[in-house]
Amino acid sequence: MKKVVTFGEIMGRLSPPGYSRIVQTQSFNITYGGGEANVAGGLAHLGIPAKHVTRFPNNELGKAAAGYYSQVGVDTSDIVFGEGRLGLYFVEFGAAMRPSKVTYDRADSAFANLSPSEFNWQEIFKDACWFHWTGISPAISESATQTLREAISVANALGITVSADVNYRKNLWQYGKSVQEVMPELIDGCDIIVCGKGDAEDILGIVPDGSTKSGWHSVCKQIKAQFPRLKKIINTKRGQISASQNTLAAMSFDGDKVLKSETVEISQIVDRIGGGDAFMAGYIYGNLIYGDEEQSLAFGVAASALKHTIEGDINRANLDEIELVMKGDLSGRLNR
Repeated sequence: MKKVVTFGEIMGRLSPPGYSRIVQTQSFNITYGGGEANVAGGLAHLGIPAKHVTRFPNNELGKAAAGYYSQVGVDTSDIVFGEGRLGLYFVEFGAAMRPSKVTYDRADSAFANLSPSEFNWQEIFKDACWFHWTGISPAISESATQTLREAISVANALGITVSADVNYRKNLWQYGKSVQEVMPELIDGCDIIVCGKGDAEDILGIVPDGSTKSGWHSVCKQIKAQFPRLKKIINTKRGQISASQNTLAAMSFDGDKVLKSETVEISQIVDRIGGGDAFMAGYIYGNLIYGDEEQSLAFGVAASALKHTIEGDINRANLDEIELVMKGDLSGRLNR
């Protein structure tokens, strides 16, 4: 099977043990995570060849982060090492009515200071069938945007499916360009995007126009009109009962109609970081293996729901577990 390629920053993740707060802890657990790399990790764990492309500092932290993804089977052969630091983020895990909290320390990272000339996309995309990126990468720096622009252009020329989670992070756009200036050109090179109503308004200035009962359906019709290349617009819908209990569903728009998945209840959240990435990995898996949109959505939701029960950024749920949830078995019955 051909590879899925992802591109984006990987950071070190530091968390107090258990449910401690940063102000009270005397130690941190470390792992590594990045939205795009988590998609590659989730796919590799399910046996899909996956490669992640990024730039790390040439020190022990950069090598440890690369090794972490190698351990789950991600191809790290095109990762670049150079000057700079490893970006960090800190996570406090919430419970009941206290939400989880993320604090970033990622300015001036090795990834932010990459050079487009460090990446040969013609070589990187050899034996690739899919390229995935997120709206975080072009928010980090002008050079990251240029590198991504080149990657999309080469992927388009090679006939590789391009997908993006266009998620808007307002506080990241600090280098002089606005999201409205940068993102439309990048979206124009995509076949599939993950986009909710909030992102559509923030990035594209698109809001529901009352033409359909569903506001999201209305937004999708307008996005499709602006970007006719798009084949699918997808999104997840989270119901927030508490920090420990959520519901999750997904939907897809194919240019004509909206398809919705069943809703899955997640009754005891262990770690919700990476849940959206797990959905995207599951959705890509469904496209490559099932070739059916309904099953792709269901597989993505089941994968994401299970990720909420697993510590760390990468989804380590196996195929049997995901397919069991797809069939509606949420019992968590003991396996012997």
